[in-house]
Amino acid sequence: MSRTDDGGNVVKPQASTAFALPEHLSAKADPTLVADDERHFAAIRESLDRSIADLSDRLDAMRRAPRGNHRENLDRDTEVHRLSARLRALRRFGLDLCLGHIVPADGTGPVYIGRFGLTDDKGRRLLLDWRSPAAEPFFAATHAEPMGLASRRRYRWTRGRIGDYWDEVFTEEGFGGHAALDDQSAFIAGLGAHRSDRMRDVLGTIQADQNAIIRAGSAGALVVDGGPGTGKTVVALHRTAHLLYSDPRLGHRRGGVLFVGPHHPYLAYVADVLPSLGEEGVRTCTPRDLVPEGATAEAETDPEVARLKSSARLVRAIEPAVGFYERPPTQATTVSTDWADLRLTAADWAEAFAAVDPVVPHNEAREVILAELVEIATDRIDDEDVTPDMVRAALSRDAELIRTLHRAWPLLEPTDIVGDLWSVPAYLRMCAPWLDPEEIRALRRPQERAQEWTVADLPFLDAARQRLGDPKASELKRRHDASAAAERERMAGVIDDLLHADDDGEGVVTMLHGQDLRDSLVDEAALPGAESDPLAGTFAHIVVDEAQELTDAEWQMLLLRCPSRSFTIVGDRAQARHGFTESWRERLARVGFDRVEVASLSINYRTPSEVMAQAEPVIRAVLPDANVPTSIRDGGVPVVHGSVADRDPVLETWLAENAEGTACVIGDPVFRPTPRVRSLTPELAKGLEFDLVVLVDPRDFGEGVEGAVDRYVAMTRTTRQLVVLTSS
Repeated sequence: MSRTDDGGNVVKPQASTAFALPEHLSAKADPTLVADDERHFAAIRESLDRSIADLSDRLDAMRRAPRGNHRENLDRDTEVHRLSARLRALRRFGLDLCLGHIVPADGTGPVYIGRFGLTDDKGRRLLLDWRSPAAEPFFAATHAEPMGLASRRRYRWTRGRIGDYWDEVFTEEGFGGHAALDDQSAFIAGLGAHRSDRMRDVLGTIQADQNAIIRAGSAGALVVDGGPGTGKTVVALHRTAHLLYSDPRLGHRRGGVLFVGPHHPYLAYVADVLPSLGEEGVRTCTPRDLVPEGATAEAETDPEVARLKSSARLVRAIEPAVGFYERPPTQATTVSTDWADLRLTAADWAEAFAAVDPVVPHNEAREVILAELVEIATDRIDDEDVTPDMVRAALSRDAELIRTLHRAWPLLEPTDIVGDLWSVPAYLRMCAPWLDPEEIRALRRPQERAQEWTVADLPFLDAARQRLGDPKASELKRRHDASAAAERERMAGVIDDLLHADDDGEGVVTMLHGQDLRDSLVDEAALPGAESDPLAGTFAHIVVDEAQELTDAEWQMLLLRCPSRSFTIVGDRAQARHGFTESWRERLARVGFDRVEVASLSINYRTPSEVMAQAEPVIRAVLPDANVPTSIRDGGVPVVHGSVADRDPVLETWLAENAEGTACVIGDPVFRPTPRVRSLTPELAKGLEFDLVVLVDPRDFGEGVEGAVDRYVAMTRTTRQLVVLTSS
């Protein structure tokens, strides 16, 4: 069986043995220790081959099948999507689907844990999905609470072969048939692996405290609070995969899951994790991506303007800003028709405007108002031959009425609403009366620069876009309705021909008398309609990483997309560039969350203790109560201090001594990156990790909280070695 690796390269079939243990681990290759595994792996290999062949045949058959009606096509496309995702997952892995096994203390055979479930052709379970409740002891069992286990084995896979494995024993009976137990667990050993430009999943090494967070329910907001190296991002990604598996309310038909990261280098870094955990289709973005203007928005350079625009209260000024354009006419309107003159009074207009549901976007509401006017007018006509459709046609043809409606309820663009707020002081004062004159002056822009957007403007543009809807929605709806009516008329002609051809009036064709069935034959997918924005929501669950950086205004963008308030919030108060003195509960309650739970991670699995010893005082100086995690390993390499002239020699030496791994130069914009050495700002390095970090002139990062946070973040990106270079 051939497959592709993470880089898309074809991997040749493996040798018959799954184990490729180095010479110094030869004792672990004893057949008495691995024979049972080898037999089980042979069954997995056979089942994989069979499953891939079967899925390929089924997909080919479904794709060749003729298309049916809209519902049939939708069901078919959904099934093709499901089968395709399963096939990609099977082809992505070989035997390394298997994470390890657990041996229950009751004497039953080992249970093998996989990235997803797998059975043989007789229905025997070969792999238990890691997300199932029965697999939890593989991650959560401890010597204090073995959860019914006698032993546990974890594998380390390298290029499709097992390069090492570890046994943990929880009972005396568990010692039988195991290799000498290592001082290092699989988890600690995994920390020593070289870093690449992609985040690795760590399924085989999830710890008990992390597992509890991963398996927590989806109700409300769960904050995963942890300092550098605590694995909070990995936990969030695994939690996402677990929720999609365990909670059917989060599937793509119910809105799915959105993952929000701080910047695009970070999203590229984590891109492979969810597919490797058996989940595809989770949408990922940065806060900028939620608004079209985000691609070109500049940073807000005025601190006072940034402070004012970070307020959720100011975002709420969008509502009265739009409401200013929703005022019913105060004069009566008369429409002349063939059967009567229809007089619509100011009270009628007010009644029609009041009929608009607040959830209907402004630009889509004119159709609602017109429908209400039709109903009001129809009720006043005594002639039974005059139908509502006739009244609607008459009102729609009346140029004066339509002009009046358009003046009283105009189509609006979000950019115009927000631009006017910043450039027309009286408009801003009306919509945000709590602002004092100095604040209004600070927010004011010249008319010609009103739409030169900054990042601070994005929440306002988003709120306006959500409130207004599509200006073309009414026209699209009319085109859709007209096309649907024409299609129904065409189908009615076809059905009538079929009924006339049915001599005896019996059989399946008689079902076509039913109006519901006639309507279902219209292919809605083929009719004109608006293209949906995939990031507009609504989502069933949202995961936010580096959440400490979001302003109150930016939180409103996410809450609009998840009314259920089902969130996983990942962050570290100590890494907030603009300060974070409150608790998570205080901050989130203020922005609109009603249920908040906080889970803290305090063990630093990544950063060597030598580095943390120098990084901790940096952040404590500005945030004394920072959640600085405790490093559990020594790197054996002291932090090196030197001159900026040492930059290239340091990198050349490291590259010569390390055939694998990645390095990063932080704080030196003139350094040009190479395939294994990145060049980043402290802000863009956030969330990433490297074997070597070369920090250039960290004193130039700035003063106060922002400078201290940037230095702390940059120092803690390393998993092995930190070099600090200064100009003097």
